[in-house]
Amino acid sequence: MQENNTAPLSEEEEREKLAEQEAIRREKLAKLKGEGNDPFVKTKYTVTASSAAIRGDFEGFEGKEVSIAGRLMSRRIMGKASFCHISDRDGLLQIYVRRDDVGEDDYASFKKDYDIGDIVGVRGKIFKTQTGEISVHCDHIEMLSKALRPLPEKQHGLKDADTRFRQRDLDLIVNPEVRSTFVMRSRIMKELRAYLDNLGYLEVDTPVLTTLEIGAAARPFKTHHNALDIDMYLRIETELYLKRLIVGGLDRVYEVGRIFRNEGMDAFHNPEFTTIEMYQAYTDYFGMMDLIEDLYKTVAEKVCGSSKITYQGTELDLGAKWERLTMKQAVKKYCGADYDGWADDAAARACAKELGCDVPEGESATKGHVLIALFDKFVEENLIQPTIIYDYPVENSPLAKRKPTDAAFTERFEYFICAHEFGNAFSELNDPIDQKQRFVKQVEEKRRAEPGCNAQVDEDFITALEYGLPPTGGLGMGVDRLVMLLTDSATIRDVILFPTMKPKK
Repeated sequence: MQENNTAPLSEEEEREKLAEQEAIRREKLAKLKGEGNDPFVKTKYTVTASSAAIRGDFEGFEGKEVSIAGRLMSRRIMGKASFCHISDRDGLLQIYVRRDDVGEDDYASFKKDYDIGDIVGVRGKIFKTQTGEISVHCDHIEMLSKALRPLPEKQHGLKDADTRFRQRDLDLIVNPEVRSTFVMRSRIMKELRAYLDNLGYLEVDTPVLTTLEIGAAARPFKTHHNALDIDMYLRIETELYLKRLIVGGLDRVYEVGRIFRNEGMDAFHNPEFTTIEMYQAYTDYFGMMDLIEDLYKTVAEKVCGSSKITYQGTELDLGAKWERLTMKQAVKKYCGADYDGWADDAAARACAKELGCDVPEGESATKGHVLIALFDKFVEENLIQPTIIYDYPVENSPLAKRKPTDAAFTERFEYFICAHEFGNAFSELNDPIDQKQRFVKQVEEKRRAEPGCNAQVDEDFITALEYGLPPTGGLGMGVDRLVMLLTDSATIRDVILFPTMKPKK
């Protein structure tokens, strides 16, 4: 192999090169317009087949005429005949263009006026080349849209993550695996809905803009409604409205909802993300455990072909029985601390100190607070295979029903995969008196932690509970994290089409 000694271009040289290429493309556009062939005036092109359909049924298409359209991705000019590839939604298809078939003028224009990236329409018959590649023998080709910017050079591609996320359109053009990820995301959403629909759940929509800031720990985005002259907030959850629908007699409801939280960003967090929350009357958190296990197994089998998948090098079996541990059991298993052996809050704080675990200072740190802190420090990182952790302290579960056998704990669970939380569920608290007391305490704590915040108790929700909420199981799951899992994507930005980005200056 001959070594390429060409030095890489500097940033300034690269910009100059791109500017030159863009200028040439604009000159070609001006020429086409001058000849009465402005590609931007075309309004319609009839497509009769896709690349996937043709590849999947060559025998059925062989010798038949089709019209296809897509983006010109490669060209190999060979005098009186040329080969090129166009890309449609499903992938690449080779096109054979010959002067004697398309005409001398159209062929000359194809050679001189067309560029990689242009959108083209092609009509011709399906055949196989001598090398066995399925192709279209073109008898007509036309430009449907002119690309005024060149695509990234093939040898360099588009690998810079920042550029990929800022220019997702370009990312989708040049990185087929990215396009596959979002096709997969669409299939996952379809299967999630189908699963819940088949169980008799009703899909609903609830408000994105709310009139009050609730006492939850998540920080909302704030805006102002001019006509009403009131501050409003983008929702941080869909829970409280959905439970009102259970009160209203819609016994099984779910919402695919966009959620907004004015918080940090990392591989698993984006300020705008998607959840599914579902609520079912007359079941409890054990019923929701069974549901989520079967849902993950079913969706994985439908979309991936198997419940056994690999995520970032780790083999997972979503179809195996998920381990279930109480939070007390998990903490004892992974760090040896025994909640039931603590005589009081002071003993719990002493245990945490001995284990090198930070907890809130002073007497405000209860046994429940300590248990949560120990779980976060010692347990979560060990939960690789799908694991359900249940029975959470009441201190961090303001919307979950207390356990009848131990009022210090709630009927709540979270499930973890690869050391990350993927969803949260409760036996929903339906006692309006208890709920209001917890809301008041939650609001007080938030106001102390964030002076100047406008946290309030949702009195409308309390009123709804006073009409009677039946025993209900509820579950919220992160859709983006599930898509990450099933597409083996390392970060949440890989599965959100347009992740939140700081604007460039």
